[in-house]
Amino acid sequence: MNQPRVGVGVIVVDGTQVLLGKRSGSHGRDTWSFPGGHLEFGESPLTCAARELLEETGLTADHWEVGPYTNDIFEQEGKHYVTLFVLTQYSGGTPEVREPDRCQEWRWFQWNNLPAPLFLPIQNLLKQGFHIESLKEN
Repeated sequence: MNQPRVGVGVIVVDGTQVLLGKRSGSHGRDTWSFPGGHLEFGESPLTCAARELLEETGLTADHWEVGPYTNDIFEQEGKHYVTLFVLTQYSGGTPEVREPDRCQEWRWFQWNNLPAPLFLPIQNLLKQGFHIESLKEN
């Protein structure tokens, strides 16, 4: 029996820009996505976000904010995810491609000018009307 999985997406914000990577793996190949991955057993979404951000980009962050979630059904792939988004302010460093089998490149994009095609969870996030301005400066 198929069960939904839990994904965590890390929205790294630098002013009006966000960090996106072009996916390499079979799941969502050639779509643009935030850093992130699967929530591990016993792990909190914030711990997962920090782990995935470091593993995928080499970046770290100090301030985290729990964001919205999306319900993502990948019909062609027969996969169902609930994606929990976590937001953080960019605090410096250069994003590196640390998992080339999963990500081709990292690039900054203006929130109001995101590239296409976007990974399904981001498409669903935008349909919900989410804006990065919800991240509070601390």
